[in-house]
Amino acid sequence: MTNEQVEPSPSISAAGMDETAAERASDIRQFVIFVCDSEVFAVDMTPVQEIIRVPEVVRVPLAPSTLEGLANLRGKVLPIISLRRLFGFAEQDDDDATRALVIDLGQPLGFVVDRVSSVVGVEPGRIEGVDALAATVKTELLSGILKDVGGYPMVMVLDFERLIRTEFAAIAALSQTGRGASFGEIASHDAEEDAVTDELQLVSFEVAEQEYAILIENVQEIVQFPDQIVHVPRAEAHVLGVMTLRNRLLPLVSLRCLFELPAQAADERSRIVVVRLGEMSVGLAMDSVNEVLRVPKSAVDAMPKLLARHGDLADIADICRLDDGQRLVSIISTDNLFRHSSIQEALTSVAAMRDDERLDDDQDGEAQADDEEQVVVFRLDKEEFGVPIESVQEIVRIPDELTHVPKAPSFVEGVINLRGAVLPVIDQRRRLGLATVERNDRQRIMVFLLDGVRTGFIVDSVAEVLKIPKSAIEPSPRLSLEQTRLIGRVANLERQHRMIQLIEPAHLVAEEQREQLAALSHATPHG
Repeated sequence: MTNEQVEPSPSISAAGMDETAAERASDIRQFVIFVCDSEVFAVDMTPVQEIIRVPEVVRVPLAPSTLEGLANLRGKVLPIISLRRLFGFAEQDDDDATRALVIDLGQPLGFVVDRVSSVVGVEPGRIEGVDALAATVKTELLSGILKDVGGYPMVMVLDFERLIRTEFAAIAALSQTGRGASFGEIASHDAEEDAVTDELQLVSFEVAEQEYAILIENVQEIVQFPDQIVHVPRAEAHVLGVMTLRNRLLPLVSLRCLFELPAQAADERSRIVVVRLGEMSVGLAMDSVNEVLRVPKSAVDAMPKLLARHGDLADIADICRLDDGQRLVSIISTDNLFRHSSIQEALTSVAAMRDDERLDDDQDGEAQADDEEQVVVFRLDKEEFGVPIESVQEIVRIPDELTHVPKAPSFVEGVINLRGAVLPVIDQRRRLGLATVERNDRQRIMVFLLDGVRTGFIVDSVAEVLKIPKSAIEPSPRLSLEQTRLIGRVANLERQHRMIQLIEPAHLVAEEQREQLAALSHATPHG
């Protein structure tokens, strides 16, 4: 009788505790903590689309100095911005820890940081304002301070929306007018949703130099390896012990041991990935966390049954093929993982003590003529540019000497006699703010007709005449007003690993300069 009266009491208490815990959990905000120079920053997880390795970039002329260049991210053009440069920190070469945070606040942008430390859930009580803060960065770019999170006593929360509005006025203007939700405009909201359903979003990590991944919806957070672990008596070798995470006990399991790989002591790169399945959570110890990936389902293959090392256990459910199959990522099934005896033992111990190849047919080469644009491709330095073929009147060699005209506009390199007519010549490198080079045999003069005035532009070389499917052309990122006018579009030839910046010939010369060119072209030719 006494036992019958006592039994309901813990049940009611547990229910009340569950409700309180649920309320606390609903108020918790997730942040990505990262390091730039010697400063530790955080950004709200909401606008963070992905965390990627820093990709190769194509440099953009006339863009802000903070822009590293444009990268190809699964068929879309992504501007890559240096936070070091933006904050005035010293330049530093990228290394294995360098990452780019892909943040979408009207237009996706990749911000390069020295390293990503962790993804943490933060209770409201640990978030403070910035009024009394004196830091090395402008406080107007901060939205708050996180206290005692991720192993740091204080973390500055960057307001990326304000940062973009301050540093990239062209992007902010687009966001306000609603013109450019992204530089690769998607046909409709439905199409975007369909595309999302065809992708998997994964957190990738490394164990014994092998790359694995878990579906992001099963990852609760990523934290640093704890300084102190409570060891569980008589537990299997896979169970490292228990750590405290925001006043709750979290069992820790070593994936190295689970996969029968050599043990290794934790270091500064080691991370705990908190995996959730229903109401249960467990921390998986990883050598390092690499990035957040979005991969098309077409790039994911089921694990061959013959290769499953544990029979029907199959911790590795799928294999993801990246970089044309050169990079293979094993996707761990958390459903199967939670059924593993070691995981169950860890959970029981805590209870006793108390989560591309997307095929792109845009560039098939079989598009109809009315779905293509024909452009002349030329090079400046290492980058490729294109202009509509109908805008190019001719392409000629540079004579041994250009005739310099007294009192000619400063932007004019000189003039040449082209079949009895004076042709003003402009150095395209100088026009685009690039370093000048000595004359060489590969350089050419491309001749355009601008408001009735024939004008030549010196380029490093003319590469080819190319037909580009219109489906491969998208608006260029708006990073400065001059760059937007001159380089309005980008041809992203993903299969060829090429990105061609398309120039609007009408904006090669400013309107106020055209009268000067017209006067110059009417001069008497020499030679």
